[in-house]
Parts: sequence; structure tokens; C-alpha cells
Amino acid sequence: MQHPESATRDASADLLFELGMKYCTGKGVPLDYAEAHKWFNLASMRGHAKARQYRQELAQELDPSELRDALTRARRWLER
Repeated sequence: MQHPESATRDASADLLFELGMKYCTGKGVPLDYAEAHKWFNLASMRGHAKARQYRQELAQELDPSELRDALTRARRWLER
């Protein structure tokens, strides 16, 4: 798998979901729920139903500042 930040804007929903799972579990990357939310959010935007569910679950676990950070990270990735 390519490095997460080098994932292209046309990455598949499945690839984005896989990145979310990596950050959610800490497998191969630092455990980072805000980063996981970012990738689940992006996958969800591409129609990945499971990513939508995971994003919602993580949003309930993050404090408001972490959630804002996750949303900002997703927006920045989209603006690249």
C-alpha cells in the first residue's frame, strides 16, 4: 500500500477505508482516531457504507476539538 498522504484524490473508497482501518487499529502506523476518522470520512464520501458507520462511531468517541481536527484534515486532503 502506498503512503497514506500520497493517496491520490481519485483513490478508491476501499483504499481510503483501508487507511482508516490502519489508523483505527495502529497496524503499521501510529494509532490516531482523528486520522482514522479523516480516512473513513473520505471513503464515506465515495459511497463506502462501512466507512460511514465507522466514521459515525468514531465521531462519538472523539472530543469536539479532535473531531474538528479530523474534519479539517479531510478538508485539507480534498483541497490538495
